[in-house]
Amino acid sequence: MKYIIFEDFSGQAIPVLFPDRIEHGELREQMPYSTVLSAGYVNSTGQGFVCHGESKTLAASAKPEDAVVIQLHFQQGEA
Repeated sequence: MKYIIFEDFSGQAIPVLFPDRIEHGELREQMPYSTVLSAGYVNSTGQGFVCHGESKTLAASAKPEDAVVIQLHFQQGEA
């Protein structure tokens, strides 16, 4: 899957995961948030999430902390 992490209006990191067939730029056009913090590809493993790669279109790449941001987002959804 692909992902983009946006900064929302309150300054929080918001991850959006989407299928590989959708381009990063296409999804970006649909989002109201102005700032892209990072973007790339994400895989789910038995140990959690692994983020890698980049989006040349958005001039953004995966960061080491992206997997934690995505994991926390899923955990907050369970609460």
